[in-house]
Amino acid sequence: MTRSSVRGEGALPHTRRGDEPGEAGEARSAAGGRHKEGAQAPSDGGGRQDGSRGRGTGARSPRPKRRILRWSAMTLTVVILGTAGAGYLYYEHLNSNIKKDKLNLGDDAAPKATANAAGQSPLNILMIGSDSRNTAEDLKLGGSKGDVGRPPLADVQMLVHVSADRSNMSVVSLPRDTMISIPKCTDPHTHKVYEPLSLSMANESLGRGGPGCTVATWEKLTGIHIDHFMMVDFSGVVSMADAIGGVPVCVRQNVYSHTSDGHGSGLKLKAGTTPVKGKQALQWLRTRYGFEDGTDLGRTHAQHMYMNSMVRQLRENATLSNPDEMRSLAETATKALTVDEGLGTVKKLYDLSEDFKQVPTKGITMTTLPTEQWSQDHNRLVPMPGDADQLISMIRKDTPLNGQRAKQKVEQASKDPAAPDGQIAVQVRNGTGVNGRAPTPQRALAVEQALQGKGFKQATKDTELTPEAETTVLYPSADLEGDAQAVAKAMGVPVSSVRKSTDVSGVTMIVGADWRTGDTYPASAQPTKAPKSAAVLSGDKEDACMEIQKGFTWG
Repeated sequence: MTRSSVRGEGALPHTRRGDEPGEAGEARSAAGGRHKEGAQAPSDGGGRQDGSRGRGTGARSPRPKRRILRWSAMTLTVVILGTAGAGYLYYEHLNSNIKKDKLNLGDDAAPKATANAAGQSPLNILMIGSDSRNTAEDLKLGGSKGDVGRPPLADVQMLVHVSADRSNMSVVSLPRDTMISIPKCTDPHTHKVYEPLSLSMANESLGRGGPGCTVATWEKLTGIHIDHFMMVDFSGVVSMADAIGGVPVCVRQNVYSHTSDGHGSGLKLKAGTTPVKGKQALQWLRTRYGFEDGTDLGRTHAQHMYMNSMVRQLRENATLSNPDEMRSLAETATKALTVDEGLGTVKKLYDLSEDFKQVPTKGITMTTLPTEQWSQDHNRLVPMPGDADQLISMIRKDTPLNGQRAKQKVEQASKDPAAPDGQIAVQVRNGTGVNGRAPTPQRALAVEQALQGKGFKQATKDTELTPEAETTVLYPSADLEGDAQAVAKAMGVPVSSVRKSTDVSGVTMIVGADWRTGDTYPASAQPTKAPKSAAVLSGDKEDACMEIQKGFTWG
């Protein structure tokens, strides 16, 4: 992940309309626009918080223990139930509601993950929340006519990783204000080419050709192959909340997101649990001032809570007792979605939901990419060195983020037996120079000598530099798989880091940035739990409430 301060297509990131220092234009968030937050706040904070549903101040409604992060299932379950008995024509009608776009608009794609010994592969789905103002419904929820036609922003970005064995699910959110590099993207409809940006706000990727550019940006950032994306604009989020009668959210104290100079979302809630819908749902998703420390990280955590609760509501209401209501939900859900071309039917969405359903609640872990303030603008963030890389590495290696590898399968050895160590030819490359760091001098030579000391007499160093964040052992054909595994085992490299590649002509060890010193692969390069800075939220955690920022309480 680059932390360069040079921005392509111009100088440093400019201050854009609705984005003044101090977050005057905070409204660019989860599902909502770039207008100033206070502009759409109802005078009473969006209506009653207690009496309308028979709840007293601070009372909390009974909520099930299961906390399930299956945002995509909010559509999947409802759609299938809504179409039950409706017939082929209605099924095709719902299919036509789903908008589709190209998966990846970049020139390069991250390689797909290698299947495990049982032939299973992980799934990576990118969830995107757009702040588009290009429909009448979106415009009614805030903003001005001048917003119509402007490029949308990807103000919610969540990578959902489902493990190969479907035992766990990891979710990584990217704060919208994070400064990252954006690759070259080509709009599939206009064929306009957007040149790469060396450093820009993460949410700008969507306006550079569509969601496929956001996918390309994530693949560049993480090196993780994205299988599918699902995008919803902020009117779609509201319509879903309205269709299910509101989404319950919880705050520990009374909260009013409002400052004396007019900043804030306008959210006004009493302590406890309140079902939010309409503009109030948007206020929740957009709130920065008032939650936790008043930064974009708090907003991300609130979005996690909202999505969890929304799915829970859909599951509770997903019955066949009211077919008309189910059809209405199915219409709403399918109209709200834009997906990649490989996910563009109700059947494919349902199949995806079946993969999600295999994950037990305790196997779900929600996180936020660790970030820190950017030295050139404290209103912006950059990925935190070390911790961000660790979190991404665990996803890439299909390692559960909660530190619990229940019934973890033992990696099976290759069916191809390895040759004697002394007969295995292996090349060693120096890949330690990543993220702007110079490669460790003579690193390939050092590891070559270590291999020879362990009996691999045909080990040789390769002068080619191949920057890699993680150490890998590559082999070109199945008859060399056993040899590659033997090399990895001798140096302490996990078998999961051994993979087939047509880019090499023989067994090749690329010594990555995670192994800059020492003769054996370090245990510290094999983390078993997400860093604390990732703000981990477990799927089976009891009901959670947002902490309120000092100075934003009332009553």
